[in-house]
Amino acid sequence: MAMKERMKIRERNRPEVFEMIQEMFLISKDDFLQHLKSAKQIVLEGTSKWSAKITITVLCAQGLQAKDKTGSSDPYVTVQVGKTKRRTKTIFGNLNPVWDEKFHFECHNSTDRIKVRVWDEDDDIKSRVKQHFKKESDDFLGQTIVEVRTLSGEMDVWYNLEKRTDKSAVSGAIRLKISVEMKGEEKVAPYHVQYTCLHENLFHYLTEVKNGGVVKIPEVKGDEAWKVYFEDAAQEIVDEFAMRYGVEFIYQAMTHFSCLSSKYMCSGVPAVMSTLLANINAYYARTTATTNVSASDRFAASNFGREKFVKLLDQLHNSLRIDLSKYRDNFPASNPERLQDLKSTVDLLTSITFFRMKVQELQSPPRASMVVKDCVRACLDSTYKYIFDNCHDLFNQVVDQTKKQDVPREEQGPSIKNLDFWPNMITLMVTVIDEDRTAYTPVLNQFPQELNMGKVSAEIMWNLFALDMKYAMEEHEKQRLCKSTEYMNLHFKVKWFYNEYVRDLPAFKDTVPEYSLWFEAFVIQWLDENEDVSMEFLHGALERDKKDGFQPTSEHALFSCSVVDVFTQLNQSFEIIKKLECPNPQALAHFMRRFANTINKVLLQYAAIISKYFGAYLSKEKLPCILMNNIQQLRVQLEKMFESMGGKELDPEASSLLKELQIKLNAVLDELSIVFGASFQPVIEDCVKQMNQELSQMKGNGAANKSNAAMDAETALRPLMDLLDKNLTLFAKICEKTVLKRVLKELWKLVLNTIEKQIVLPPLIDQTGTQLIFSAAKDLGQLSKLKEHVIREEARSLTPRQCAVMEVVLPTIKQYFHAGGNGLKKAFLEKSPDLQSLRYALSLYTQTTDALIKKYTCTQHSQGQSSNGSVGEISVQVDLLTHPGTGEHKVTVKIVAVNDLTWQTNTMFRPFVEVNAVGPNLNDKRRRFGTKTKSNTWSPKYNETFQFILSNEDGPEVYELHLAVKDYCFAREDRIIGMTVIQLKDLVEKGSCASWYPLVKNISMDETGLTILRILSQRTNDEVAKEFVRLKSDSRSAEETV
Repeated sequence: MAMKERMKIRERNRPEVFEMIQEMFLISKDDFLQHLKSAKQIVLEGTSKWSAKITITVLCAQGLQAKDKTGSSDPYVTVQVGKTKRRTKTIFGNLNPVWDEKFHFECHNSTDRIKVRVWDEDDDIKSRVKQHFKKESDDFLGQTIVEVRTLSGEMDVWYNLEKRTDKSAVSGAIRLKISVEMKGEEKVAPYHVQYTCLHENLFHYLTEVKNGGVVKIPEVKGDEAWKVYFEDAAQEIVDEFAMRYGVEFIYQAMTHFSCLSSKYMCSGVPAVMSTLLANINAYYARTTATTNVSASDRFAASNFGREKFVKLLDQLHNSLRIDLSKYRDNFPASNPERLQDLKSTVDLLTSITFFRMKVQELQSPPRASMVVKDCVRACLDSTYKYIFDNCHDLFNQVVDQTKKQDVPREEQGPSIKNLDFWPNMITLMVTVIDEDRTAYTPVLNQFPQELNMGKVSAEIMWNLFALDMKYAMEEHEKQRLCKSTEYMNLHFKVKWFYNEYVRDLPAFKDTVPEYSLWFEAFVIQWLDENEDVSMEFLHGALERDKKDGFQPTSEHALFSCSVVDVFTQLNQSFEIIKKLECPNPQALAHFMRRFANTINKVLLQYAAIISKYFGAYLSKEKLPCILMNNIQQLRVQLEKMFESMGGKELDPEASSLLKELQIKLNAVLDELSIVFGASFQPVIEDCVKQMNQELSQMKGNGAANKSNAAMDAETALRPLMDLLDKNLTLFAKICEKTVLKRVLKELWKLVLNTIEKQIVLPPLIDQTGTQLIFSAAKDLGQLSKLKEHVIREEARSLTPRQCAVMEVVLPTIKQYFHAGGNGLKKAFLEKSPDLQSLRYALSLYTQTTDALIKKYTCTQHSQGQSSNGSVGEISVQVDLLTHPGTGEHKVTVKIVAVNDLTWQTNTMFRPFVEVNAVGPNLNDKRRRFGTKTKSNTWSPKYNETFQFILSNEDGPEVYELHLAVKDYCFAREDRIIGMTVIQLKDLVEKGSCASWYPLVKNISMDETGLTILRILSQRTNDEVAKEFVRLKSDSRSAEETV
């Protein structure tokens, strides 16, 4: 009666449980009441009629305790049902024994228990003694007890071995296969099958019938929350059945997981499934010190069925991969709940992978991170294709609707006629990548080292885009139907996209991107067009500057605005190239070479225009300096641009071109400085002329003292200093430093050369002498230099007083041009060849005629050489003898013959040879001899000997023989055919010499020789000097026309 009352109370207190069962199985109320009544009767009858046949197969055990001294055991098993007990055979020396023995039992009480115990058989003296005092002489290895009422059908299960007391030392597990056949229920499904049916029907009823196909997830928390599958009533039903019929909680979990797998796309379900599978994994994969059963063996003994669950997971894994490959559709970023489901889906995939590794113990199942990554890639591939195919419509959805454009369908894709498609495509790709970055990356964060959604998205998008873009640009390069500026704008857009989203990705970090090569041809096209624009801009800037009078750009600037305008335009062009940030060295080098050509062309054109009109502005006070400043500013700005373009790292070809341009601009500046300096020549000549007049007033041969010389120098310099002071002060203000130095150098050279030509070294006075100097200067390349100043009203020589004044004048001029360090450097002034030449000339002025002749013979060693060829040759024998007593030198000269004379004449030809001794201290000695004439022979023989007595004050090395072959003419001057010079220094060691010497048209001399000649030419009262000048100025006479 108590049981009947308890059943009534349960029915009264929990009617919803019974109502749910009735509704779930669609049973009418009358039938349900009848079934309920039958169930009550069965319960009341109890177990009096209960009976079952039980078959137990003891299969094996693992991880048993070692009880013997050998470190092993001799295990056997006893199985007891009720009072019936059976025993297996003993397996000796094995901790993982296999018995595989079957036992049959009859059971008539559902409250009975199956006791399975494992023993270590001992057959030694100690165990025999123990047998007299105890029933159990063998060592206990562990036990497991199974309630009969929990059994149904067939079960293959691993049971952990438990202790009997706290003192027991137990480990391992035993595998039993149990089959139960109950009387009266032979055809009834096993309890596990019944539970599965119950659970699946409950799930279907609650989800499909009650909740419209949406899984209702119970709101519970705690460590055991994963074991709660339904709301209260439904959960009570499954738990009651499981408890009553011995259904394991892990079987319940696997059954619910199976139910959820059909609804894995419902919101919240992936999280539940992930948790369920994680706990299933933990159940099977856990290992303890007392259990040595492998996870795969434990799973194989599952009542759910190994193959069934593995197949379920495989199907689920494939479905999850398919859905993840469309994560944008299935888990939209705008839905936070679905994003969370995405995270749980990946967790579920990870759990499946874990199950395969730890439970199934597969060697290398696909890693979850790689699976997810492959899915993401597949989704991004399809996403790219979708936005590529629908770019126009999608872009219009993204942009402001007021800017929406209606384009015919056939023109909405990439076109050869325009570039509109590609910027829109980039915008859409950025939208996708940003969405992956901000929405999906934080969610899918389970594999931070292996998967970053934003990075994978950027990599996939760029790789696909690069293929399409490269092909499109190749087609555009063939047609070029768009403006170069449009290609440049697209280049910038692509560069921005790459730098912002791609550059720092691991796959691209150490690689040179190719996108700059796609646009290389279009950048060059833009640079070509830019050159034309730059040239037009140059002409416009110069015209504006010219119109404004080349005014400085500001009070602090020394150059005009055209330079600024030209470089502003060039810099703007370069900034565009620079902003391209071309990452490809080859393409960048190409751009730099092309732009260097533009710079070269523009700046050389600027310099050419300035040079062309420079002469027209020489009369202006400031303009020439401003124009030269402009050229110098070109050089300064060019150097800055060179550094901006890379400096030492610039492409060698471009670098070489710009360096050559710098040299050319430097040469232009030099030319302008020379032209500008030359414009001062008339006024400087006038000032020097006045200076010369002042000097001419300073008579007297006595050397002046220093104070007088300084006063005289001040007087003489006043006109020149007034001119320089006025102009140099102005130049210092309006010239850039480099320009000022160049102008000062030109004026310095001009002043010194003018002083040298007009004061120190005036030209020869007589016409004959003048012509001779011209002839001598031809070989020196100085004909023009002499022509400019050869004509004078009178010739004169500087007096010692005037030389002393000039010695003061030169340092004064030098100090003025140095300007306390603000002008030319002292080193330059000191080493200036113009100053050295002038000083040298002045130093020669104070020397005697003999000293100058000696200087001449000691420095002029190539007098008999000429680039014009010879006009014949002469055979001469010379003997040199020094008197041992007096020390005088006797030179014996034998004129042997002359050969192959080149000469034309209409009259009788009477050649003879004139021999002159040249050297110091010969004014009181005979210096000239001549042979007899020979008639009408061009290879005359003479064999005549002459003797010269030379001074003993100097050695013979300072003397020379000057030989001239002449045509004798009666009543007029003899005509010169050719000449040669024999220097006695070549005979000092040998004492004599006989040789043929070529005859030249005139004597060759260097600057020193010419200077000495010009100084001696001023000594009109000195016969030796006059004779020497005539001798060295002689030149071959003009031939008569036959």
